[in-house]
Amino acid sequence: MHEKVVINFTPTGMIPNKKMTPHVPVSVSEIIEDVHQATELGITLVHLHARDAKTGEPTHKKEVYGEIIEGIRKYAPELVVCVSLSGRNVSELELRADPLNLEGNLKPDLGSLTLSSLNFANSASRNSPKMVQDLAARMKEKGIVPELEAFDNGMVNYSKYLIKKKLIGPPYYFNLLLGNIAGSQANLLHTGMMINDLPEESVWSLAGLGVDQLKMNSLAIAIGGGVRVGLEDNIWFDTKKIQLASNIGLLKRIHTLAKANGREIMTPEEFRKIMNLEPGNGKYGRQF
Repeated sequence: MHEKVVINFTPTGMIPNKKMTPHVPVSVSEIIEDVHQATELGITLVHLHARDAKTGEPTHKKEVYGEIIEGIRKYAPELVVCVSLSGRNVSELELRADPLNLEGNLKPDLGSLTLSSLNFANSASRNSPKMVQDLAARMKEKGIVPELEAFDNGMVNYSKYLIKKKLIGPPYYFNLLLGNIAGSQANLLHTGMMINDLPEESVWSLAGLGVDQLKMNSLAIAIGGGVRVGLEDNIWFDTKKIQLASNIGLLKRIHTLAKANGREIMTPEEFRKIMNLEPGNGKYGRQF
């Protein structure tokens, strides 16, 4: 736990589209602008998903991620950037790992690593042991830090297996995602168990899926953790699903909650030091 709040901003995701909500950024320029507004308000890192320019569907192409990262770093060269390596729409290693091939000023600092396969309400995320280990090995080789995604205690435990195999090393950054139909639920017991099982030298943020987002973000701020927040996990501002949210509206609420709890927002520079990352401004990824 840290005195300051880590805000992991998730503006897009793979599911939200313009039919569901006009507020979700889909194009390269829209994503860049939402991240721009977020950095002016104050965030720690951004978790990016890219979309195909013609279809609006998720893509893993490094060229699209490169455009987004280039646009972001023109105004926020110190922001910590994570790219998604999700297994919800592709299963081939080379496709999923393509964003890790970006270098120089386009190199991501982090890459998402879901620690096991899981089912959502209407889809699956396929993460075989070999895939998880291969992605971890690829990130280690390139000096990119895994953003460890855990939906239950079994996934937390699998991270310790990766540690034993020396595929990942400290300090670790975890997103604990609660409220999925086939995972840990958004309650105190499940949350406490997951936090308790984390390996030493772990920095963690809580995410609540759907209307559980506000509850888990509030809990995290109250007990000393970080938050994962954005339209990727929840398109609604209220729990009754009457008012559609915007990314900036969700972020402003996090700032209000943090202030009410006497906690400041962790800057990208501070997160970089805690996580042994390069300082930004042209140098990215983990320091060797």
